[in-house]
Parts: sequence; C-alpha cells; structure tokens
Amino acid sequence: MKRSVFFSFVFLTFFLLAHLSHGQTKAKPKPVYGGSLTVAQGVEPPGLDPTVATSAAIPRVVYGNVLEGLVRIDRTGKIVPALASDYKVSKDGKEYTFHLKKGVKFHDGKLLDAEDVKFTFGRLMDPQITIPNRRYYQDIELIEVVDAHTIKFKLKNPNSMFLFNLARPDSIIIHSQVADKLKTAPVGTGPFRFVEWVRGDRILLEKFGAYHRKGLPYLDKVTFKFIGDPSAQIASLKAGDIDVIGYDVSPENALLLEKDPRFKVFNGYTTTEVILSTNHSRKPFNDVRVRRAMAHAIDRTALIKGAMSGYGTPIGSHMDPGNPYYIDLTNTYPYNPEKAKQLLAEAGYPNGFEAVIKLPERFAYAKRSGEIIADMLSKIGIQLKIELTEWGQWIDRVFKNADFDLTVIGHSEPFDIDIYGNPKYYFRYDNPKFQETLKKAEMEPDPKLRRDLYITLQKMIAEDAVNGFLFVLPSLPTMKKEVMNWWKDYPMTCQDVTEVWIQK
Repeated sequence: MKRSVFFSFVFLTFFLLAHLSHGQTKAKPKPVYGGSLTVAQGVEPPGLDPTVATSAAIPRVVYGNVLEGLVRIDRTGKIVPALASDYKVSKDGKEYTFHLKKGVKFHDGKLLDAEDVKFTFGRLMDPQITIPNRRYYQDIELIEVVDAHTIKFKLKNPNSMFLFNLARPDSIIIHSQVADKLKTAPVGTGPFRFVEWVRGDRILLEKFGAYHRKGLPYLDKVTFKFIGDPSAQIASLKAGDIDVIGYDVSPENALLLEKDPRFKVFNGYTTTEVILSTNHSRKPFNDVRVRRAMAHAIDRTALIKGAMSGYGTPIGSHMDPGNPYYIDLTNTYPYNPEKAKQLLAEAGYPNGFEAVIKLPERFAYAKRSGEIIADMLSKIGIQLKIELTEWGQWIDRVFKNADFDLTVIGHSEPFDIDIYGNPKYYFRYDNPKFQETLKKAEMEPDPKLRRDLYITLQKMIAEDAVNGFLFVLPSLPTMKKEVMNWWKDYPMTCQDVTEVWIQK
C-alpha cells in the first residue's frame, strides 16, 4: 500500500470512529423509572368526570392519565388505538367494529370487557343524564356486543367525525359498577390510579402496576398542584416546589425562563385558534369587502411579536396545524394597507368608520391582540373603541346574544370548523353552500374525498374573510431541564404524562 493511500485510509478510519463516537454521545437518553412529578395547574377542576362538564381543567388531569377511551390522539395529532387493539370501518362508513385489548384491568382489578363499552355509550346517549356534547353520539343507531372483546357500532348515517369523537375526553370508557364515583374518585384503566383530592390544593395520582401498555408509566407519582396566580407558579418553579407548568405561562415569562439554564420551554401549538370575531348581522361587517379590507390591514407577524413575544403560529382559516386536514392559507390576504383602503372605498367607506371591539378582560392574549389590531385598523381609517368586558358579561352579551361589533377570542375545542355551519352561532355567519359542503364532509366515508372537502371548507371561510384568522395559541410548557418527554404540542386537551420521566 502506498504511503499516501495508507495515511488517507488511517485518517478516514479515525474520522469515521470519531464521528460515530460523537453520534453515540448525542444518542437519545434511555428513560429512567421512578420519581415523582408535580405539575402546576391554574384552574382546579369542578369535578373529574369529563363527560358531564366542559371545563378543560378536567381532562388536563385525568384524560390519558387515569381514564382512557377506545382510541386516543397521540402527541403528533394522529388517532391511534388505546383500549382497542384495532378497529375496522365498513365501506359505507356506517359500521365500526372494535376489538378490545385482552387482559386490560380497571384500577380495582376488574377486567375490561365489551359490556363496559356498551354501558359507557348507553350512558352518553341517556337523555336523563346531562351530557354537554351528546351530539358526538347522535348518529349511533345500535351498539352490539359481539363477544367479550368485540363491540360493534351501527350508525344511522355515515359520520366522518365519529372516530375523532371517540378520541375526545368525552368518550372515556367507564367502569359500570363504580360510575357514580367518576366525579370525585374515578376508577379507570390508565397508567395512574386516583389516590386523593385535597380540595383547593392538589390531586395525587399513583402508578398503576397492572397497566396494559407494557413498560409504562415511568413515574411513581404525579401531583397536580392548583396555583391560580401565574406569578406564584413561576416562583414555585424557581423554588423547586413544582416541576412543570403545562399551561398558563405568559409569553414574556417564557422568554425569560428560556434564558435560565435550569429550565426549558417548548414553543408548541394547541388547538386554540385565536380569531378576530366579526358580527355578520351588523353593518358594515356584513359586507365581504369590509372584512377583506380588515384582513389585509392585519400584519400577523407583527401581531404575534407584539402580543405573544413571537410565540404562536399564524393561521389563515379556522384550523390548527395539528389537524390532518390543515392547509396553510395565511397568504389569502397578505398584509397590504393600500389594498385595504381601496376595498373600504369600494364598499362606500373611503374615510373608514367607527366600531366597538369588546375584549374579554380575563385573557391577556385577547386584550393585547385587540389593542394591536385597533392600532393596525386605525391606519386604514377604522377607529375602534376598546371595551374591556368581564368574562360572565362577555359570555352573556357576546357569545349568547351577539351584542357586539368585533371581539378577540380563542376557540379551544379541537376540530371545530363545524361552528361555521351554524347560522345562529355568535358571529352569525350564514352560508348555505358552506353548510351543504360541511354535511357532505361529515358523511363522506372515503378519507381522500373527505380531506378534499375539509380543504374546500377552509378555503371557503378564508376567502369569505368570515373572521380575522390570527394565530394558534402556543402551548409554552415550561419545566425543569430534568423532565423528559413532555408533549411539545397539545393536539388534544390533556396533559398526558404516561411517557414522561425524570433524568437523574
């Protein structure tokens, strides 16, 4: 071997070994078993039954941790099996067959079977029980127990949202013998069992040793600590009294904590679309030219920087990036004040007009966004008077009675584009073509055709500038650097700690 070739060979070998060694040091660390985790939560749940109350504080404690459904939404937003091992949908979309995992135990030792599933959905459909989201199950015609581990749902009509609805916290499978305890001491099949609830202070969960997903969970205990004041949450994190703030971290605090080597902040997305809601039953907002003018006058990048310290994902329609049908429509109305003025003049408002924007005082993101939007719209002649409104009054006046011109609010329910099909909804959008297309989408069994229909729906409300589509609220979970595998994004309302572990 020639000397130059020999040295080239040695150098290459050394380089490869060094590169491999470097790669090994960067390898993903292996999970560690044991330890306790304390999570700060700003709002204490009114109860622990997610089927009878709509408070987001309930699933943030129990869903995925204590209680589970047939299927679930994973951290990427995909629908995956949970208590079901697999499922099959008929070609006409009217029959769903689920095969349950065998050997799944409730926390009291009872084995899960198809009768529990039948009981669960019978309860959800029972008119004698108050179920806020009963509409999720309105197309169920028959529930048939095929055998101990097989259950079949027969629908009156194809419903493309049915599987997604089964992945919501509303569809957790209930232990039929202890259903009465669900609100205060739930017995589920999840990785953690309920231990105690000290009202006004905390809920304690403990590892369930017989959990059906082998090797999980990693943690021994999880405590949800109720701390309403965001400043107190930050102080507790810095003092080491809590490990994670899953929600409620303000953008400015996230920015500061990101610079502290003791902590880490994830800039993820949620299912909350923040919009400039527009009352279509009032002039001049019933004129599409006016709505398009406002859309052109809003600089989303500057808005996110000013209101959210740069955190948040811009949107151009009413769908979050975690949805499998999402498309980017942010360029439908690019920032163009001159175009906005031209549209206003065409609509008969060459000098602009005056209006009132009612902002819910409770939410900092809404107040900040509303103030910045008022400034942006003033540049094209639209003068907005800002009214800060107490939350109860906002619900009564704006949401229930449509007594408003404009407002800013986040819509947190996942996959809620269907609200644009309801002409009585608070922004009073009435488009028969949208309603017809929505009905087709909800009844389309073919996944590709269904996706095409939902894309059409997004484009329809974007082009119609129904509302000012602003940004998706960031999740900003903040934690000690030792906390591993926390969800970056929140494609479902939950704080699933099944796969979370603490680095020693």
